[in-house]
Amino acid sequence: MNAASSDAASQKVRKISFEGDALRMSMDWTVEDLGRVQVLVESTHGASHPSSYHLHELVGEMEKGVFQMGGKPAIYTTTDICDGVAQAHNGMHYSLLSRDMIANMVEIHALATPFDALALTSAGDKAVPAHLMAIARLNIPAIHVPGGAMGAGPCMRSNEELWHMSVEVEQEKMSKEEFLAFQRACCPTCGACQYMGTAATMQVMSEALGLALPWSALIPATNAEIKRAARAAGQQVMKLAQAGITPSRILTREAFENAVMVHSAIGGSLNAVMHLIAIAREIGVPLDAYEMDRIHRSVPVLVDTKTAGHYPTELFWYAGGVPQVMLELEDRLHLDVLTVTGRTLRDNLAEYRANEMPRFAEMFLANYKLNRRDVIYSIRKPLKSEGSLAVLTGNLAPQGATIKKSAVSKEMHVHEGPVKVFDSERAAVDALTGKRIVPGDVVIIRYQGPRAIGMPEMFFMSELIASDPVLSHTTSLVTDGRFSGATRGPCVGYLGPEAIDGGPIALVADGDIVRIDIPARTIDIVGTEGVKRTADEIADILLERRQGWTSPVMGHKGVLGQYTRLARPALEGGSSAGPEPAAGRGDAV
Repeated sequence: MNAASSDAASQKVRKISFEGDALRMSMDWTVEDLGRVQVLVESTHGASHPSSYHLHELVGEMEKGVFQMGGKPAIYTTTDICDGVAQAHNGMHYSLLSRDMIANMVEIHALATPFDALALTSAGDKAVPAHLMAIARLNIPAIHVPGGAMGAGPCMRSNEELWHMSVEVEQEKMSKEEFLAFQRACCPTCGACQYMGTAATMQVMSEALGLALPWSALIPATNAEIKRAARAAGQQVMKLAQAGITPSRILTREAFENAVMVHSAIGGSLNAVMHLIAIAREIGVPLDAYEMDRIHRSVPVLVDTKTAGHYPTELFWYAGGVPQVMLELEDRLHLDVLTVTGRTLRDNLAEYRANEMPRFAEMFLANYKLNRRDVIYSIRKPLKSEGSLAVLTGNLAPQGATIKKSAVSKEMHVHEGPVKVFDSERAAVDALTGKRIVPGDVVIIRYQGPRAIGMPEMFFMSELIASDPVLSHTTSLVTDGRFSGATRGPCVGYLGPEAIDGGPIALVADGDIVRIDIPARTIDIVGTEGVKRTADEIADILLERRQGWTSPVMGHKGVLGQYTRLARPALEGGSSAGPEPAAGRGDAV
């Protein structure tokens, strides 16, 4: 038996809460269990989507691992929602806030009992950052188990293509039967979607931060190796509890810098910017988007995965996954950071080098007539010379905006064009399908930020632009909302201040001229009514427009109302935790 020490949280509460022991023993607890190290084993398992549906299998393995090390696991769950299912309707308003709610529930579960350690498993794009936020906030011994990658679709195609296919069906360019056949086949297994979207990116971030075991991010969800990794994590969290290794010893400034370097190398999702900042804020480490931009300027893209690249993410794991990327970046990384192995990153990489398993995993690539270098490039011959992220500022976004420049064609790295403004994605989509969006336009969708309607993603509109052979090379999309991790093309998001707080995006009008310059990191209104203006003239025009502007009243009720009242700006993490931002709704910027 592995008994908990007398000063463990679980044992302290037993001295004053006598009913708790009796209630536990009405379930599956023995008298002996009460004195063990008590571990919260929590997942987002549920029938919500394929990233979470299979997680009960990993929970079972984590439970075994804890038992094998003499601890007592208790299984809890708070499931997540899927952006793919919530897409294109008001359900998307609840997506980002679900991250904060899941983190809050883990906090409640861990502290109301309380537990001595945490073992969490998740795979989805809000679930993983929620669990990492909770780990940072609670700061008790903890480990995260990434829930793995979905298997490749037919011809390595994936589900994000359904959006533009649906328009092709409406336009009778594709048969309904062909569409339904692809819809049936494109998501063949459980696990996170097959591209380097937010779900896949955040699994990688979990490992890169040192909170997940080495080479555990994006294991194919159908591969038995993922169960072995979950079992090992259950065993390892007991060792962390015995050694007193808490997340504050792992989540250092250097660990976040390592994660941002890996993010750059994998061409990761833009949403990871917000999530990493929120995680860092929970642990008290300063991190902002401008620092991330600085790192991305010097760390090239090495990983060729969809949607900006060619291959599904299960192939990334076969090619060596996060450890292989870290070996390429070895001279730049902080190698002395501590990880959940109880050892340093340097030690982990040395063990990975000596392990035979990566060489066997790479053999799976032969099934696709590929090798490791097709998926993970050498640092000496990178896929792209700079990372995926760029932070833009200017009179349209004084507090910043972001773009995934690695997914933007070269000819669109500088774009200047007339504005068409919409206050909802649906209105913009209708305009595009109605042929009212023309080459050269800058499409602006506003009142989409976290404090307006919960910051839905603009994936439908972005995918329609990106899949159009003309618009994808001529037309930009700008929003104070966010984009899917699968987004490709000239899409600028996260504009701050957001429209509902009186940011300049609220004042822009049809016929204005906007210039986006990625190399210069700028986004500016440079003209009005189709005529170029000086910066001073633009400032005067915006000031005059502000006099006639009032913030719309959204009138949200329930949890959406709570979130929008408390949410911080997107580039401050978008979290509802902590004090309300200083600038209230409708305040002039």
